[in-house]
Amino acid sequence: MTEIIAVRFKAGGKQYYFDPQGLTVPQGAGVIVETGKGVEYGICSRSNAMVRDDVVVQPLRPVVRLATQKDEKQIQDNHRKEKEAMKICQQLVERHGLDMKLVEVEYSFDGSKIIFFFTSEGRVDFRALVKDLASIFRSRIELRQIGVRDEARMLGGLGICGKPFCCHQFLDEFQPVSIKMAKTQNLSLNPTKISGTCGRLMCCLKYEQEAYEDAVKRCPKQESFVECPDGVGNVTAVNLLREQVKVRLEDSTEQPKTYRTTEIRVVRSGKGKRPEDYVAPPKEELEKLRYIPPEEERSMGSTASLAALLEQYMGAYGDGEEKKSSSRNRRRRGGGAKKEAQPQPDKQPKAKAPQQGGGASKRGGAKQPQAQKGTQPPRQGQKQPQPKPQQQAKPKPAPQQQPQNQAGEGGEKRRRSRPHHRRKKPQNNE
Repeated sequence: MTEIIAVRFKAGGKQYYFDPQGLTVPQGAGVIVETGKGVEYGICSRSNAMVRDDVVVQPLRPVVRLATQKDEKQIQDNHRKEKEAMKICQQLVERHGLDMKLVEVEYSFDGSKIIFFFTSEGRVDFRALVKDLASIFRSRIELRQIGVRDEARMLGGLGICGKPFCCHQFLDEFQPVSIKMAKTQNLSLNPTKISGTCGRLMCCLKYEQEAYEDAVKRCPKQESFVECPDGVGNVTAVNLLREQVKVRLEDSTEQPKTYRTTEIRVVRSGKGKRPEDYVAPPKEELEKLRYIPPEEERSMGSTASLAALLEQYMGAYGDGEEKKSSSRNRRRRGGGAKKEAQPQPDKQPKAKAPQQGGGASKRGGAKQPQAQKGTQPPRQGQKQPQPKPQQQAKPKPAPQQQPQNQAGEGGEKRRRSRPHHRRKKPQNNE
């Protein structure tokens, strides 16, 4: 085992192992290390740890010291010089008419070397440009051509998923990505949908490729001839994530049915003709392929069925409403019967009608007060108690019989002849 620390020289760049030389370096601290290009400044991405000897690339270079404030200030000055060198180099490129695009400028820690990164579709003769840059900066000049994926890593940005580029954030090295991965994952082969901002295939196609390759081994191929619980047919579609297939049955004109991969039996894999000597097994044997859920799932499914719960709820709700409405109707009918059973003042003897204090009506009927609910009818010869006006509630007038015409109380009743279909019912207060 070897003690190491990991150091990154760029954000999202590859990390390299160095010998801490007995120093305890916390993660995120700046360190000065010795590299093949000279002394460089980096950020510790992994503190002191023990790793296997076969992981370390020998010879393991040492850590010179922890970065001081003077080193941090020098790094800031280098960043400022890089922006100035970028503008000067861009002007020289336009002057020489070179077909190249500058991406980034990098100063070494001691300022003895300047690296210019650029992209171009072909080869560029930049010998005259290097002479001009060396005469201006008085340092060692290096022009390095990079690809579009390296350009995206240096510049950074947001992908179509809305997150920062993986190569700029955490990827140490680029993994090879092919169009076969998009076909395996059943993705659209439209270049605009499977390509990143750099114009190459997205790096994230590599992440789930192993899971898809494992699912392909368990699922049948397209157009395979299979046996399923409902008969035999050909596979029309395969869903690798759910591990389900759609089968078009031979003896059915309906739409393809969906089955689990465990419910089918492959007779012929891939495209081709149906085997000539093949005889379909009986229905009872095919029915054994059907997936039967466990007892817990079946009991849960029978009680948790949405349709059953809805029907049960609506049935209970409807019964309650019917009971409530029937009880209301009974109370209403019972109240009306009680009111009809109560003695009406109109049925009092004719001689006692003037004692109530009511005058004769237009049609000859005497207006009598209605008896209160819950009072006993007056006995014969007993004077009826007069209700108090302030305590008397105004009851709803009940339908009463029209009193007969009496001579001397109101005269004869005048009635107009009306057709029987327009004749109105007599009212109580008229």
